[in-house]
Amino acid sequence: MGQLSRDRDDEGRARSARPRDGLGRPLPYGVAGVERQPEGVVRTPRRTLVEAQRLLDTGKPFHAHEVFEDAWKSRPEPERDLWRGLAQLAVGLTHAARGNAAGGARLLVRGADRIAGFGDPYDVDVSGLTAWARDLAERLEGGSGSAVDARAEAPRLTLK
Repeated sequence: MGQLSRDRDDEGRARSARPRDGLGRPLPYGVAGVERQPEGVVRTPRRTLVEAQRLLDTGKPFHAHEVFEDAWKSRPEPERDLWRGLAQLAVGLTHAARGNAAGGARLLVRGADRIAGFGDPYDVDVSGLTAWARDLAERLEGGSGSAVDARAEAPRLTLK
């Protein structure tokens, strides 16, 4: 039995080339999917927030998570937990929108815990986001387990 060939990126790292839907779920090869966010893009904090908000507002929290992931990997060490926590909030919303209430709730709480205490750097509405995440997590834990509407549940990231 021969080894299956794996999709690779330009640097030879394993990376699925399958198209994805708006929630990041893989689709069959040949099907039109949502354009993926390029990896490793270094953005200013403001640009990161604007791009992530645009993706959240259009019901694409998985893709917003990828934007936050770039920030957490490229920003200075003291800020990394902020960006990582924001990525966890986006992934929590992704799981909730996919119908994984338990996983979504866990990630929302984890992300809220990670960003709590940051103040409001770059006008990030930390207190509003932690309240949003905890509220959604509570609703997910007490709900029917059905998927939430990612667009309708999208939080506001900034105070302005």
